[in-house]
Amino acid sequence: MILKRLKINTWIGDPTNCYIITDEKSREVMVIDPAGDVDKIANMIDLVRGKLKYIYLTHCHGDHILGVRQLKEKCGGLVLIHRYDAEGLNNKDINLSRVIDIPEIVLEADSILDDNDLIHIGNLQFKVIHTPGHTKGGSSLYCEKEKCLFSGDTMFRGTWGRTDLPTSSMKDIMNSIINKLLVLPDNTIVYPGHGKSTMVKEEKPIYLELRPREF
Repeated sequence: MILKRLKINTWIGDPTNCYIITDEKSREVMVIDPAGDVDKIANMIDLVRGKLKYIYLTHCHGDHILGVRQLKEKCGGLVLIHRYDAEGLNNKDINLSRVIDIPEIVLEADSILDDNDLIHIGNLQFKVIHTPGHTKGGSSLYCEKEKCLFSGDTMFRGTWGRTDLPTSSMKDIMNSIINKLLVLPDNTIVYPGHGKSTMVKEEKPIYLELRPREF
């Protein structure tokens, strides 16, 4: 697996992590959360001699989806999102475009996903884990072979995603983290939607022992 991360600046002040995953043999590519800087993403795909197969959205917020339409027009690829967040793609209140005063987002998913669905690019297999809390349709992607998890805005290094937004829930996000993510192997690398990467074993004390993370 070839993994590249682009830090994309958005209006919220905290860059969004866009991940570009390439299967080395087939050169199939999946882009996770293209928040903007589409030319840079396209150049990265060209650099690895890749072919974009999927655009995966961990959730429907504008700071994760603003570059989707342009990327699809430029490079192709199918837009994937969990079914509970599909409706939020074009809802100004749910995707937050009304609040943050960005251009209206007009976007449709090519395919909607459910918990435990499998996504393949070449020989790489990713499992969809429905992780509601930040949004009701938030999801994470887990690759057992590569021991990595893309957690969107559910779990960050040392903290969790906001739960004061439309369709969010503190109860749900805690359940998602404790019962769906922290049960993964300790050596799983976590790549979040913002900030630095971490590992499952490093986050467990926060939720299971109520201890702050040592940065």
